[in-house]
Amino acid sequence: MISIQPIQETDNASIAALIREVLTEFGANKPGTVFTDPTTDDLFQLFKTDRSHYFIAKENGIVAGGCGIYPTKGLPEGCIELVKLYVGKSHRNIGLGKQLMEKSIETAISEGFTEIYLETLPELHIAVGLYEHLGFEYLDKPYGDSGHFACDLWMSKKV
Repeated sequence: MISIQPIQETDNASIAALIREVLTEFGANKPGTVFTDPTTDDLFQLFKTDRSHYFIAKENGIVAGGCGIYPTKGLPEGCIELVKLYVGKSHRNIGLGKQLMEKSIETAISEGFTEIYLETLPELHIAVGLYEHLGFEYLDKPYGDSGHFACDLWMSKKV
């Protein structure tokens, strides 16, 4: 049984390792991504930011994935960023990524946001397909200032 819960401090090392493992698997382990972002090692602290939320999926106490929302600096009014959707290889193709995204989107709506933005890379093609499936549309340029300059695909969805 997989559970989805808000991140706890004890999840930091496991989710950081999973994020870097997934990025390496897809050849996206490069500067300008969360791979080298120092906040990746302390997501619990990062997601103490007002109106931000990060959810961890666990099976038998083992971190299987995560996803959240974050009020990235410079986003348009009413917009929040969907961030750090990562699912470990052994937990893909069972709908977990979709569940994590839906939980994050529901939370964004409950926080009063009307648009959800995301940044990604073509290498993360599995996630890109999921974003498309859930109604995200491509943008010509990025919103806000995430600092992830290597991300060159930008998408948003009105909610």
